[in-house]
Amino acid sequence: MRVLEWREAARADLLHIVSYIAEDNPDAAQRVLDEIREKAARLPEYPRLYRPGRVEGTREMVCGSYVVIYAESPAAVTILRVLHGRQEWPA
Repeated sequence: MRVLEWREAARADLLHIVSYIAEDNPDAAQRVLDEIREKAARLPEYPRLYRPGRVEGTREMVCGSYVVIYAESPAAVTILRVLHGRQEWPA
């Protein structure tokens, strides 16, 4: 089975998102974090569950207002970025 890997940029994206939401609503921040983590945890088993990405070789998992961009290989699913749906991707 594939492993799940998070790039440093994706970890930073998620931390920024959760911190920003938590300033006004800590419970909502926890819900967003939980949803992204839970869906991401299933990616190694079902990597093609979500839509093909706008960048060749990637896929995009939508979690509410956020898009998790990831790539798959025979050995791993790698989370590349976590962006708000209104952010331009690719930049």
